[in-house]
Amino acid sequence: MTGKYMAYVGSYSYTGKAKGITVYDVDVEKGKFIYRCEVEVDNSSYLTVSRDKKMLYSIADEGVVSFRILQNGSLSRVNSANIKGMRGCQISTSPENDYIFVSGYHDGKVTVLRLNPDGSVGHITDGVFHKGLGSVAERNFRPHVSCSRMTPDEKFLMVADLGIDQVKVYRFDRGEGRIAQVDTIRSELESAPRHFVFSSDGKFFYLLHELKNVIDVYSYQTGDRTPQVEKVQTIATTGDDPNQLTAACAIRLSPDENYLFCSNAGDNSVSMYERDTETGMLTLKFCLPISGEYPKDIAIFPDGQHLAAINHGGNISFFHIDYEKGLLVMSDRSVAVNEPNCCEIVKIG
Repeated sequence: MTGKYMAYVGSYSYTGKAKGITVYDVDVEKGKFIYRCEVEVDNSSYLTVSRDKKMLYSIADEGVVSFRILQNGSLSRVNSANIKGMRGCQISTSPENDYIFVSGYHDGKVTVLRLNPDGSVGHITDGVFHKGLGSVAERNFRPHVSCSRMTPDEKFLMVADLGIDQVKVYRFDRGEGRIAQVDTIRSELESAPRHFVFSSDGKFFYLLHELKNVIDVYSYQTGDRTPQVEKVQTIATTGDDPNQLTAACAIRLSPDENYLFCSNAGDNSVSMYERDTETGMLTLKFCLPISGEYPKDIAIFPDGQHLAAINHGGNISFFHIDYEKGLLVMSDRSVAVNEPNCCEIVKIG
């Protein structure tokens, strides 16, 4: 792969062992990260990069913090914005880089903020608290918004809530930055829909369930009032029946979108699926250990040949992906990092 790449890893900083974001140079050919520096952010639980790759946004105790990605890959803090709620757990931006969406796990709130032309975070344009009850289970009895993303047609905002086992669909008013609910996709009781990703052609999305440990595959077609969605497959996140301690964590597509990866805490594994781009359906190729504990995120290298397991237990482990044999082969020694939560690999310059 030509070009220079950086990796940005968000960590909790309350223990004083990490500053918030760790910056790494990426050796794409060897499949490893090389430490550069740390940047202060209070408890960086999730990161996202603007679609033009010029800005990095982080969840923080004060709300959302924006950074400009400099030509050499370093970060320059721009501003922060309060979300008028409890701290978020996931963020995403609109395709036009004019809005950012914050998912609130603790208070069940989705918050919409405008992004200014210079990439800084502007004012809140809307905020909705989810209501309802799940089951009597410990983590599944009240709203916990876990993932918010715009649909590829840019008409709707889809919001996963693992507390009430639903994905709410909101119509998005781009001019005003306001949302209005138009539909609900219901998951099974106590399944806990955590994260989802869309294929770039907009025809399918993949919904990961934290408690049921399955991925639901949905077809997607746009509509005037509501989108047309249909479940086409349900497949386990582990090769065998998961034990009670397993919790599916993260879901990522390979750069060519021919493969999908997910990570599992408790089981401490990464699974890879071959993806049929015509039908959207998945075929499990392997489920293998990641030499760490609690793989909260996974990062696929831009060449599609390596992955990094972001292990919340205290390290990042690196692997070469052998697609033919269905194996993960460690490509470099693990690096220690305090309670990492999320990773973004970005092309710079």
